[in-house]
Amino acid sequence: MAAAERSSSIVEYFGGEAGYRCGYCKNVTGNLSHGMWAHSMTVQDYQDLIDRGWRRSGKYVYKPIMNQTCCPQYTIRCRPLHFQLSKSHKKVLKKMSKFLTNGDTSKVAGDVTEEPMDSHREDAIVCSFVLKNESDINLSELKPLSVDEMQRVETEDNNEEEEMKKEVNVKKVASESFQTCADQDNASSSTPSHSAKLIHTTPKPGKGADLSKPPCRKAKDIRKERKLQKLLQNQTHTLEGPPKQVEPQVLLSQISKSKGNQPKSLEDLIFVSLPDARHQLEVRVVRSSPPSCQFKATFQESYQVYKRYQMAIHKDPPDKPTISQFTRFLCDSPLEAENPPNGPDCGYGSFHQQYWLDGKIIAVGVIDILPYCVSSVYLYYDPDYTFLSLGVYSALREIAFTRQLHEKADELCYYYMGFYIHSCPKMRYKGQYRPSDLLCPETYVWVPIEQCLPTLEHSKYCRFNQDLKAVDEGCIKELGRVRVLHKRIVMPYSVYKKRCKGPSDEASVQQYASLVGRTCSERMLLFRS
Repeated sequence: MAAAERSSSIVEYFGGEAGYRCGYCKNVTGNLSHGMWAHSMTVQDYQDLIDRGWRRSGKYVYKPIMNQTCCPQYTIRCRPLHFQLSKSHKKVLKKMSKFLTNGDTSKVAGDVTEEPMDSHREDAIVCSFVLKNESDINLSELKPLSVDEMQRVETEDNNEEEEMKKEVNVKKVASESFQTCADQDNASSSTPSHSAKLIHTTPKPGKGADLSKPPCRKAKDIRKERKLQKLLQNQTHTLEGPPKQVEPQVLLSQISKSKGNQPKSLEDLIFVSLPDARHQLEVRVVRSSPPSCQFKATFQESYQVYKRYQMAIHKDPPDKPTISQFTRFLCDSPLEAENPPNGPDCGYGSFHQQYWLDGKIIAVGVIDILPYCVSSVYLYYDPDYTFLSLGVYSALREIAFTRQLHEKADELCYYYMGFYIHSCPKMRYKGQYRPSDLLCPETYVWVPIEQCLPTLEHSKYCRFNQDLKAVDEGCIKELGRVRVLHKRIVMPYSVYKKRCKGPSDEASVQQYASLVGRTCSERMLLFRS
């Protein structure tokens, strides 16, 4: 047999370990996982492993024992090509633009001052992405509009009205066929749904809506109705020829097509032109393993940001975030760098995405670029810039980065955010990036998160695949085909088993093969001493 090829992954399996402290529910021995040390690993092997629920922390690769661990951790991925910006996402991006433009440091309502920690153990921390939950708004923070704000709203209404008039002047009245379609749509929308029943109950005093009064209406709907009424009143003056009666649905369709109602894309909000900006933000992608010249030149500055982050956000003592710990946790990687001609310009492997503000690093996103995805490992940032919601902002930048890489590498179209932990409420924020999928822990198929949430409300461990007959299609068929590295010689396990004397390790090898799957077990090299 030839010696191990350079391109082969080499792993050392440790098996299921005794329980240890959970960083989510604080259970002292409730966190259970399988683990292996990756001496080296190809990006394709790691891609296949994370598609079976594995995750890396430095060179340590682990897989939670889902039906036994106290807080089941489900692999979650977002689909960037169909990404849907939420209102809170837009607020964060606009907040960054305001800061870059004029130095505005005001916080958005609902900001969380401390981000949740993902912890695994001292030397193998769960490297999930750190984000903020921007969706909760405290009612005590709400206040009525001031006189100045009311005047501003009226001014915006007048401006929008002028735009609507121009739109009506340019466009002709829609054809009768269009009106028919609109009438049919209106009729269908007025039919009550059989799948949702609306039940009115009398609220307790001081709670709920007063059903004796008309329901509250959104200011946006009121403004749209006011514009429609004005347009209808002026229609005979703006259209040439004899007066025509225009259906409200036609005018509403014209309003919906106006420039003001066309949503901006993620890239529009991130890369907005700021010609007179007070601050300059630059994002650099540098290879961390093997370390590039740019990575080496900025290592100390990047480490200092990490140390400040760990001490301020995670309350680490000063002697804990050492250079060696930082290197082992966020710089060392088993992934081999690859630069195929049909891949992204930066290649595949492990990288640091550095956020430079006015010539200094304020945040670093640790990522892996794999054949089918960008996998987020960790984020750390300068605590002085907490007000910028850098957890959310960096996630949106990485989603946009994935879309950019997809233009060169067609198969690279997913954004992996680590683990989704529904049993820990503060860790549900990753589900806000839609559309997203969760990995079924038994059959390893992806299921839209909307289908998973109802079952997770009833049980913290769930099989998401509703096909009860479905099984793991990637399970090992022949244990003898598992590749083994023994005394620098590559051999199938069937040969190793005959050569090796002493206690049988067949149970351990069987467990390893079932967890990594048939493809990886027949391609990676399992180290045996």
